[in-house]
Amino acid sequence: MVDLTPYPKREKEREMGSLGNSANSKAVHEAGEDDYDHHKHLSPTHQQLDAGALFVLKSKGSWLHCGYHLTTSIVAPPLLSLPFAFTFLGWAAGIISLVVGALVTFYSYNLLSLVLEHHAQLGRRHLRFRDMANDILGPKWGRYYVGPIQFMVCYGAVIACTLLGGQCMKAIYLLSQPNGSMKLYEFVIIFGFLMLVLAQIPSFHSLRHINLISLFLCLAYSACAAAASIYIGNSSKGPTKDYGLKGDAESQIFGIFNAIAIIATTYGNGIIPEIQATIAPPVKGKMFKGLCVCYTVLIITFFTVAITGYWAFGNHSEGLLLSNFLDDGNPLVPKWFILMTNLFTILQLSAVGVVYLQPTNEVLERTFADPKSKELSARNVIPRVVSRSLSVVIATTVAAMLPFFGDINAVIGAFGFMPLDFILPVIFFNLTFKPSKRSLVFWLNVSIAVVFSALAIIAAIAAVRQIVLDAKTYRLFANV
Repeated sequence: MVDLTPYPKREKEREMGSLGNSANSKAVHEAGEDDYDHHKHLSPTHQQLDAGALFVLKSKGSWLHCGYHLTTSIVAPPLLSLPFAFTFLGWAAGIISLVVGALVTFYSYNLLSLVLEHHAQLGRRHLRFRDMANDILGPKWGRYYVGPIQFMVCYGAVIACTLLGGQCMKAIYLLSQPNGSMKLYEFVIIFGFLMLVLAQIPSFHSLRHINLISLFLCLAYSACAAAASIYIGNSSKGPTKDYGLKGDAESQIFGIFNAIAIIATTYGNGIIPEIQATIAPPVKGKMFKGLCVCYTVLIITFFTVAITGYWAFGNHSEGLLLSNFLDDGNPLVPKWFILMTNLFTILQLSAVGVVYLQPTNEVLERTFADPKSKELSARNVIPRVVSRSLSVVIATTVAAMLPFFGDINAVIGAFGFMPLDFILPVIFFNLTFKPSKRSLVFWLNVSIAVVFSALAIIAAIAAVRQIVLDAKTYRLFANV
């Protein structure tokens, strides 16, 4: 096992360097018994400027709570698009991509956690991705690259969840009213109202019980999706099984990279520092336990849904597996089963959307809240309700206007999740711990950074190309 602890001399140099890095003290805080105990651990500057950390990113959780947050942020309904990704890859490449994605992200998230723990031990606990980038890469990287990309990823995930929630609601509606007149954007708006209520939950830590329920929900709809796929695949109701790749050579090549972007999005997180910020100190070793909880659920759900879904529908797999359970509006499994599966999905989507709202909430709280007033005082509650409500309204409007989930999924994966989850963690680790250039860890990290940087560029090109090809079918507020 590789020893990831820096040499004593290097440790001492870092400790000396941290003395001159007082500007980063704004990224440090510890959890207390209540908000005021929590508040006392902040520096005077932090007390004045960082209401986002004080109110949204409270450090009060256990490693188990961390596991709930991680599971909700990673094991989410986009996993239902994995059979669709397989249509571009086939059996062998599809399964290999799933395995590589699991191994690399588990490794990368643990590296990120070790970097966070190391800086916390040196007196600079980072609560946000941009704090890490500021300290390790420099302030311009945090402000102009990592911060904007993370915001795009997280807010894009909120938009995608809102859209997918509306699609699931519409599917339930059409089961009871096949000729119903309600449009997709109306269901998106209805789901947006649910998000509007949940968005008012004050802190990330407050979501721990919701995210525990979310963990069981993702197991439930994944089991339903797999059972329905097996049932349809064994009956004569489903399509003829065809596992060949569709399209000409050019389409197949771009399809491969489009599929890689979809899988990267499915494994994506983008908020590891914010989740680790919810853990009560000392944080050492707790993130690893949380990741073990998350990846146990991930392996059960991702591989089961991907394999059974692709086996049942082959290259006819839809962008969302649940769409395959209907054939020209006729259910291939009992209606109540489709209703139940969609209901589980809708409920978890609301939890996922609220989790990815947290970085936005933290920025809003930091901008509009007063850390000298109580969290639930009128001075803080009124701006919180107004700003968060406006944030959800904007996301809902965009989701209703642009209802093309598959394309959005690929773009977010290529431009956002790949840099944040595959590339930056290994760079942060090498710059922080400076492993020997003769060591396996150094070259493994360099290889991951180079390979996934190339994949991110090509996948971004493929995702944009797909949008251009589909643009002729795009219509604002389309009823897809």
